Amino acid sequence: MTDRLAPRFFSYAQNLEDYHLSLLLGDVGRGFYIDVGGGHAVADNVSFWFYERGWRGIVVEPQAEIARAYRLVRPRDATVEALCGAEAGEAVLFQAERFHGLSTTVRQHAEAAEAAGVATVERRLPVTTLAALCAAHAPERVDFLKIDVEGAEASVLAGNDWARFRPRVVVVEAVAPWTMADRSDDFAPILTAAGYRDVFFDGLNRFYLAGEEMHRAARLPAEPTPWDAVLHLGEFGPAHRDASHPDHALAIRIDPGLLGRLAVMETDELSSRLPPDHEPDSEATRAALARIAAMFDGGYVVDDV
Repeated sequence: MTDRLAPRFFSYAQNLEDYHLSLLLGDVGRGFYIDVGGGHAVADNVSFWFYERGWRGIVVEPQAEIARAYRLVRPRDATVEALCGAEAGEAVLFQAERFHGLSTTVRQHAEAAEAAGVATVERRLPVTTLAALCAAHAPERVDFLKIDVEGAEASVLAGNDWARFRPRVVVVEAVAPWTMADRSDDFAPILTAAGYRDVFFDGLNRFYLAGEEMHRAARLPAEPTPWDAVLHLGEFGPAHRDASHPDHALAIRIDPGLLGRLAVMETDELSSRLPPDHEPDSEATRAALARIAAMFDGGYVVDDV
């Protein structure tokens, strides 16, 4: 990042979720997250701001190309290329072409996507549970759990052992795909029974605090933070054209034909294509490449780049 951006929070998330989480967890050093339905490794991503500050976590992302990017861009994370649900097994993912954020395990949402002109492909994938993920990968303390799985949030929550694994904060997408109707009644009883309280609604997500963490609620604003209070990756144009983009200086030194592949290129392929002052295995370089690629690889769907 450039010094010009330092005075203001730089958000990666779709609806400033990372900013509001930073208010709740500002006293936590290098914490741990679980990101179910990770999506693009940086674009509209809730956990990447924390990754850049030394955090690590579990990312559940069933879409193969996106999961591949996580392994390269975010090697400290445990990337699980599977679905997450109430019990282990198998399920069908309706994977959206181009609009990856619309991929879902809920058939009616896939049908709505098809009706809107978004093609989907059916893939049968393994299903794991939150409890199994935590047992395999999580430390004793999980700082936040974020779930965005296009209508299957209740199923994900049902698969946790809430007595054993208690994230300080749980952030759940609370509106239905397409209609944007509040559907938190589908999953709120699970969290209430587990001793969590609904403390904030940002218009898209509901934030829940564990009962033992309720002292953090006072750190949240009374209303969602205005969009223009922070900087946001999605507001910049393509990095090789937008001189204000934080990675413009690097982007103009890279073959434009590669820009859409930067997040998934292996080290040996990148080595001869990067300027000599950028190490391909550096986390900072990998983050910059993913930010550059976001306008070209489906991170942000734009008509003209």
